[in-house]
Amino acid sequence: MLSRIAESLYWIGRYVERAEDTSRMLDVHLQLLIEEPWAPEDVVCASLLSAMGFATDAANHEGPIGRNEVLSHLAWERSSPASVVGALSAARENARRSREAVSTELWECLNVTWHNAGRASFRARPHEFFPWVRERCAVFSGTADSTLSRDEAWHFLVLGRSIERADMTARLIAARALTGNAGPSWVTLLRSCGAYQSFLRSSRGSVNDARAVDFLLRDPLSPRSLTSALSQAERSLDDLSAFGDRNARGEAHRVLGLIRSELEYASTEDIRSDLHSVMERVQQAASIASDAVTRRYFPHGLVTSWAVS
Repeated sequence: MLSRIAESLYWIGRYVERAEDTSRMLDVHLQLLIEEPWAPEDVVCASLLSAMGFATDAANHEGPIGRNEVLSHLAWERSSPASVVGALSAARENARRSREAVSTELWECLNVTWHNAGRASFRARPHEFFPWVRERCAVFSGTADSTLSRDEAWHFLVLGRSIERADMTARLIAARALTGNAGPSWVTLLRSCGAYQSFLRSSRGSVNDARAVDFLLRDPLSPRSLTSALSQAERSLDDLSAFGDRNARGEAHRVLGLIRSELEYASTEDIRSDLHSVMERVQQAASIASDAVTRRYFPHGLVTSWAVS
């Protein structure tokens, strides 16, 4: 497979997952401000922007930060891949570049989603927009599952999705750690991840913060938990190495395995006492792994050298 095609598929997986998870994050935090009017809006919004990498903008902002600024940065900004609309646009552009490897149904799904995401009516009703985005991302995932062969193209798509899911889940948890009691509860976070019903079945109705944290971080059966996302990324690297050098997984596999092991074997109390720092390490591991995958599979600027014998 050409490296440019592999790179496009990898980033399609990342951008679609980013759009879905950002919409979940925005929905739960903005819903919190509606349901609990005593929650400090500036604290909730500033922590959300900080968790999403807009700490400098928030620090330099004059006056309190409100939901309109959050929506501008994280929902509507077309030129920023950190926003929902920007991520969908970037996913569509990567699909356009890799049409020979993307099924027609998958391309149509992304194209229709991108066109409809810019509707003016959504800006007036963001709480209708966020569930719609999650539904369209679910359609994309189902279409990919049913139309793509389980070859290299599939594994690059799943690898990108898994690394992005681990990173975004860590950001969601980090935002909760920053807001403290002013932020959404752990049960609310489980709902925002689509994991609340499976958590109730797992805990047999015993709901408390410690169980919710443990489930969201390391339940092996929930696809939304951090350890599940990290494990899936490792499996994808193993599957990709089967198409070439078995030792090629290298750095990406090592850093993902290290942080997954830390989450699996550390006590819940130790993780909760230093939660924000642990989530920062997860985000750092995802970034290092992504860079390692880029160096291994998507080399740029290669120059052909000719040897004269």
